[in-house]
Amino acid sequence: MKVLVVDDEALLVKGIRFNLQNEGYEVITGSDGLEAVRLVQEQDPDLVVLDVMMRNMDGLAACAKIREFSDIPIILLTAKADDMDKLIGFDHGADDYLTKPFNILELKARIRALLRRAGGKKKAIGNILTIGTITLDLDARNAYRDGTLADLTAKEFDVIEFLMRNPNRVYSREALLDTIWAYEYRSDIRTVDVHIRRLREKLEENPAQPKYIMTKWGVGYYFRK
Repeated sequence: MKVLVVDDEALLVKGIRFNLQNEGYEVITGSDGLEAVRLVQEQDPDLVVLDVMMRNMDGLAACAKIREFSDIPIILLTAKADDMDKLIGFDHGADDYLTKPFNILELKARIRALLRRAGGKKKAIGNILTIGTITLDLDARNAYRDGTLADLTAKEFDVIEFLMRNPNRVYSREALLDTIWAYEYRSDIRTVDVHIRRLREKLEENPAQPKYIMTKWGVGYYFRK
């Protein structure tokens, strides 16, 4: 698997590259947001580790630009630990968020989790799940509303796939975090709300009055069949 690491801290990039190469990954690197966008287009990596604060184009802008043409998993790195900064990152299309300084073991664990979930995107088309007007191509990892392709991030696809595989069953935010994100992320529980809102915007005809991606007030979320 090929991982793109983009950060303007040369020593940090060197350390991440060394550790990922020891795990068997092919690693390519860059130092600013413009380079990140170009390398995704040219090198077609399987995942991007992207710093937020960089020259020329910051990580948030680069993330949004990449989302215009790719659903590649993106992990944002930042020196800020504020929840609102993380939610802004998810709004720009990030799949995960890691605050500096971080444990390299945690970064590797998050990379493995995202790659595992995104692994089906390059398989042949054929495994289809449809409920109402929403269709998932599980092999190609594409989502459609009334036959029109919806541009979902890798994590958004994971959420909607899980809910559609378990229709009419209500899941708390904590349960969705544990199941979809696969590690303790309790301090960022609003992450679930952000992803649900974005899924409604992309898959519901009227996001303000959803027909499928439902809220059970005081409990959690479910997919209505």
